[in-house]
Amino acid sequence: MKEIYFAGGCFWGTEKVFKACPGVKAATAGYANGHTENPTYQEVCTDTTGHRETVKVEYDPEEISLTKLLRVFFLVIDPRVRNRQGNDAGTQYQTGVYYSDSEDAALLEAVFAEKREQIHPFCVELAPLLSFWTAEEYHQDYLDKNPGGYCHITPAEMEEVQSLFSGNSDI
Repeated sequence: MKEIYFAGGCFWGTEKVFKACPGVKAATAGYANGHTENPTYQEVCTDTTGHRETVKVEYDPEEISLTKLLRVFFLVIDPRVRNRQGNDAGTQYQTGVYYSDSEDAALLEAVFAEKREQIHPFCVELAPLLSFWTAEEYHQDYLDKNPGGYCHITPAEMEEVQSLFSGNSDI
């Protein structure tokens, strides 16, 4: 098992997207890379903690590759904006990828270099994971518990993600 951390704007939709990916064993909403310990949602929303709404993705690399997880991530975010996704605005909605395994750094840096060449401006953070705090229970599986809840990820984007897993595409 491996893990990677995706900040894709609001963590509700990001969690739902990654939970639907074959090979992902767990997706947990939380707060990453801020400068306070064990923040609450209310504290993160003040734009003073430095935390990003982030999803910890635990996956089996024999079933799904980090490359494919990155493809999913870039399908459901707008990499051209800073501190915002959809109607959600604030520093907690800054997009980013945070890694805990230094062996992933070279692949991540290569993908990000390619994206920087293709997309202008390119505003997605890439950094080692400094901290991760699990969000409150009511944020876990939020869109499953609240099917009408707001999500910046469109149904068309969700379908595009699912199409990545139909057929015999590479892991």
